[in-house]
Amino acid sequence: MDDKPGCLTGLLKLFALTWLFDWLQDNFGFGKGCSCTGFGCGIILLLIFLALVCSTLLGTDWFRLVSNLSSVFL
Repeated sequence: MDDKPGCLTGLLKLFALTWLFDWLQDNFGFGKGCSCTGFGCGIILLLIFLALVCSTLLGTDWFRLVSNLSSVFL
């Protein structure tokens, strides 16, 4: 049985990742930090963000609206 989350869960994850990435970039990203240019933290955050987005995109069943509708209401 394929237990991938549904479309709404995938969209919620992408929204949360985008919000978190923007907040982290504003506080710790490019131009911030100990180095003179601040590239270190910005590049690390970008690579982590890209890995999480790829994981979410590939791990979501985009043709199913919700994964377990019965478990939500019970």
